Amino acid sequence: MRKGMILAVALTGIAGVAFAHTGVKDKVVMKRMELMKSIGENTKTLGQMAKGEKPFDAEAARRAALEIANYAKTMPDHFEVKAEDPKDEAKPVIWDQFDDFTAKSLALEATARRFAGSVEAKADLPGGLRDIGAACKACHEVYKE
Repeated sequence: MRKGMILAVALTGIAGVAFAHTGVKDKVVMKRMELMKSIGENTKTLGQMAKGEKPFDAEAARRAALEIANYAKTMPDHFEVKAEDPKDEAKPVIWDQFDDFTAKSLALEATARRFAGSVEAKADLPGGLRDIGAACKACHEVYKE
């Protein structure tokens, strides 16, 4: 039950990101949203494998997790400029607590890299997704509308 809920939350967030891109005018905000969308797409790939919607492929799972890690590593760079847009879901507190925001981004990077280095079987996916989801949630709870 808990695994299913984690997957549902991750996949629902992906759909919301795609809808949020409509009408964004600020290029910096759009790049941030595209970064989040890329993380979401890679999470979706892992979720689809975990749910059996896609066949398990250890190499593809590792690649998806590494992509998440690479995007997470660059995330603070995308938020250095305090750009705003009516469609932006970033809370202004990011720039007041930028060190914490950066730490949370780097925690996601470390979590995704650790998972990428350990995924060997389909049974590894739920735990890795849970950890990635928890790292995303830790940031979203504070810094996302």
